[in-house]
Amino acid sequence: MPELLPPLRPLPIKERLSILYIEYGHLDVLDGAFVVVDKTGVRTHIPVGGVACLMLEPGTRVSHAACALAGRVGTLLVWIGEAGVRLYSAGQPGGARSDRLLYQAKLALDDELRLKVVRKMYAIRFGEEAPQRRSVEQLRGIEGARVREMYKRLARRYGVEWRARNYDTTEWDSADLPNRCLSAATACLYGVTEAAVLAAGYAPAVGFIHTGKPLSFVYDIADIYKFDTVVPIAFQVAAKPAGIPERTVRLRCRDVFRTSRLLERIIPGIEDILAAGGIEPPQAAPEQVGPAIPEAKGLGDVGHRG
Repeated sequence: MPELLPPLRPLPIKERLSILYIEYGHLDVLDGAFVVVDKTGVRTHIPVGGVACLMLEPGTRVSHAACALAGRVGTLLVWIGEAGVRLYSAGQPGGARSDRLLYQAKLALDDELRLKVVRKMYAIRFGEEAPQRRSVEQLRGIEGARVREMYKRLARRYGVEWRARNYDTTEWDSADLPNRCLSAATACLYGVTEAAVLAAGYAPAVGFIHTGKPLSFVYDIADIYKFDTVVPIAFQVAAKPAGIPERTVRLRCRDVFRTSRLLERIIPGIEDILAAGGIEPPQAAPEQVGPAIPEAKGLGDVGHRG
């Protein structure tokens, strides 16, 4: 009897728990909320709208009702392969917005505007202005060289034997331990970042530094934060592996996402980066479709809480 259930009140994306992992269970809906049923029949309830991203590991089954609820409350479902290397997502937190998509596309298609955005990304990531009179391709090359050097420095700091960033998504075990830990760590970051990109109303595929991939913009944004969050964790675990290193990496990433309030930083960070293009975002169309779950109208005026 859905009419007897209380109205859905999902939290804003930035206030949610970042990610929750589910494995060897059935994700379904019970009494209007997510529920995970494991193979022994034990039920675990998940607060509706309280999690930004559900990571579904191998062995997980998902009902149609759960997918529909995820789309309504803005929870990103991410099907991950072994150790989270592959990501398959459904649902759009916040929903894609035509005004945001047009704004993003205009910045990406204009070479001059795109370069401004890329320079902003470079400045945030490395804490200094990008070299003058460089193209996007040249800045990409400079960035790649600096990233390779950062990997080497972290490897020396934690006493990890490091050759190069090298992995095969089709053969997980063919990579060495540091690369497996890095892949597990960045997969966690990509899931959270994709949830933030979608929540902000932008397209994951329309990137500025990365191009031609389904998650190009996700990679652009995630790269800004990864050396401050997940990459050191990967090297720390690789230096002193215990149990299943990839699982240890994922758990520690989850904790750092919460303590660093990463989601709270990413969404305004996206707006700040795109604003570097120097153009005004287009106004939303009058006929724009509203949110799936509009906020209830309060009894007081606009300045009154509740």
